[in-house]
Amino acid sequence: MTATATATSSVSKTAAVISTAAASTVEDNEITPAQRAKEIRAAEMIELFKQYKADPGNKSLRNRLVENYIPLVKYNGERIWNRLPDGVELDDLISAGVFGLMDAINAFDLERGVKFETYCVPRIRGAMLDELRSMDWVPRLVRSKASKLNEGVKQLETKLGRSPTEIELAEKMEMSVPELEKMIREANAVGLISLNKKWYETDSYKDVREIDILEDKKGEDPTRRVQKSDLMRLVTKGLNRNERLIIILYYYEELTMKEIGATLDLSESRVSQMHSAIVQRLQNQLGRRRPEFGAV
Repeated sequence: MTATATATSSVSKTAAVISTAAASTVEDNEITPAQRAKEIRAAEMIELFKQYKADPGNKSLRNRLVENYIPLVKYNGERIWNRLPDGVELDDLISAGVFGLMDAINAFDLERGVKFETYCVPRIRGAMLDELRSMDWVPRLVRSKASKLNEGVKQLETKLGRSPTEIELAEKMEMSVPELEKMIREANAVGLISLNKKWYETDSYKDVREIDILEDKKGEDPTRRVQKSDLMRLVTKGLNRNERLIIILYYYEELTMKEIGATLDLSESRVSQMHSAIVQRLQNQLGRRRPEFGAV
């Protein structure tokens, strides 16, 4: 079994562990009122999209679509905002996400047979992360600390032949464990934005980002999906099981550090520490392998 298959299998098992959904008593061929209402709503949205595509200058139709999908913007804005240190306004993220939503509405192609929710979420999140990068909201001191933290982790890994404990890393950084935990959280936020960098651009694949490699892209162009699947396998093949799961659960399943820790039987701060080190390693690997994919 390949590393990717192992990771996928592990994620499936992990999802089963953390799921709290009760077993359904509804027969497979029964449709509940809630399901029926959902189907009707989906059909209404498809019809609304058809009307808008036939009259793309109709702002009233566009605004109705925006109003319907604004909860997705708020949800994803809150997910990103909860990972950031103080100093970033949630409203700023939501505003950027609305522009991403409108771009997705304008570019959406009904003929592809892809659910709009699947299509628009990466663009909403991308617009939010682009806004953060343009604001350069991460203080220079935080970036410097993140760099020192990564360097400290690498030095201890070389010396010890394993990942350092929190106490060992705190001693290395000459700070208390709570101070270290705060630094790790800030470093993770820096990594979140760094992984949103544009990685390559070609005529066929515009604005592919490093974080896109780690996101679910059901229903997209099969060629692009296979390419990014291969790329993900390439850059994560040096990670062990827990490291792969941390990356997949954090970026793909969008679990919090606390949820991942409970799943892997690790402390939240330990997961944060590992995530910071993994992101740095992935960035280094992506940088070294960039020429291999520049002419795809």
